[in-house]
Amino acid sequence: MQQTLRITEIFYSLQGETRTAGLPTVFVRLTGCPLRCNYCDTAYAFSGGEIQTLDAILEQVAQYRPRYVCVTGGEPLAQPNCIPLLQRLCDAGYDVSLETSGALDISATDRRVSRVLDLKTPGSGEVSRNRYDNIGELTANDQVKFVICSREDYDWAVSKLIEYRLEQRAGEVLFSPSHREVDARALADWIVSDNLPVRLQLQLHKILWNDEPGH
Repeated sequence: MQQTLRITEIFYSLQGETRTAGLPTVFVRLTGCPLRCNYCDTAYAFSGGEIQTLDAILEQVAQYRPRYVCVTGGEPLAQPNCIPLLQRLCDAGYDVSLETSGALDISATDRRVSRVLDLKTPGSGEVSRNRYDNIGELTANDQVKFVICSREDYDWAVSKLIEYRLEQRAGEVLFSPSHREVDARALADWIVSDNLPVRLQLQLHKILWNDEPGH
């Protein structure tokens, strides 16, 4: 029996976040997520979708002739067959990233994948779901993201940055203002004032396309 995944959408656009922001990327959005973050902008991926074989997914990705592929959700790791999908995408020669909530174990994922670990801040409503054991799995190929919803979230994120020395464990630490909750300029000023070893991340897709589905 062929391995399958439930897929919400596969599309080609510019990467809006992470270290490859601005680069043309194929997105493979898996269906389902065990979390319910207050700021979630992909609730349409919580249910529905279409069952597809890994062969069919790889065939669709190849049609775009991409360099970069991002596996996202929902929460991709909620489906066990995400692990072999990531391996097959790497084997096909793509530069692969995984966007994950950090609530599920990342240890089985292919180390060629740049894992973007989203540590949930208190403002997300899901801070209790963080699986801190994942931090020990990080390499210089990985990235850690904090979505900042308030000054309190910022202070919490700084405390985790210091506690876990995240800038030494991951290749990038990203601070992103929650859309319509924190002013990007204010977050930039806080980062500069505290001389943090982090990158301010703006969501390019929201600036360009107002976060319409399919972008």
